[in-house]
Amino acid sequence: MSARRRLVLSIACGVCAALAVLVYASMVRSGERAAREEALARYGGEQVEVYVASRDIAAGDTIRTSDVRRQLWLADLLPADCVSSEQDVVGAVAGSSILANEPVSKARLGNTASDIAVPAGLCAVSVPMQDVRAVGGAIDRGSLVDVYADTAEGARPLGRNLLVLATSGSDGALSGRSSLSWVTLAVTPESVQELLSASKSQNLYLALPSTEGAATSPTPAEAGESRATA
Repeated sequence: MSARRRLVLSIACGVCAALAVLVYASMVRSGERAAREEALARYGGEQVEVYVASRDIAAGDTIRTSDVRRQLWLADLLPADCVSSEQDVVGAVAGSSILANEPVSKARLGNTASDIAVPAGLCAVSVPMQDVRAVGGAIDRGSLVDVYADTAEGARPLGRNLLVLATSGSDGALSGRSSLSWVTLAVTPESVQELLSASKSQNLYLALPSTEGAATSPTPAEAGESRATA
């Protein structure tokens, strides 16, 4: 067989393989769509299109167009505040973690910032958190905390006496009882980028300094004078 004929045969085999992959992917998508439509028909009820997460979205992330997609759901299986408008989700900041394929609800977004009193000159920023890294979950709205990043070289301080503006367990019946998934801190504008970058690549830990011996507890205004250290 000549080299030219072998080249033509190789190209033809490559094209056939690519077509086979495309056909298989199309069949998989069709199968998923059919299964979903069958489930929707089986359960019945009104169907609505809402936005769901295309990937795991961490607390504090700004949601991009590629992070979400529209999907048909049964209205009876959705929270009442699920987002159905792109303008309500794209550009919003996740107030708590949103898992891939989870319908995005307004309760998950940071659009309740108007309920948070941010001290003058500071910014409110949310970071992922767990009970074990937040003094066993004892952190609550109004706490003053020290923030550390766990690095290969050891604990690196990111901020001292930072005011906790809110937590995932700050409101309603969840207060003091729900496992923490995020906290919102008051930080200087200059330290926002450093804190968010650290939260994505390292575990953050909160330390609760002792107030014993202090004449009075710090007020939010006094806490507003706190500055994040490098």
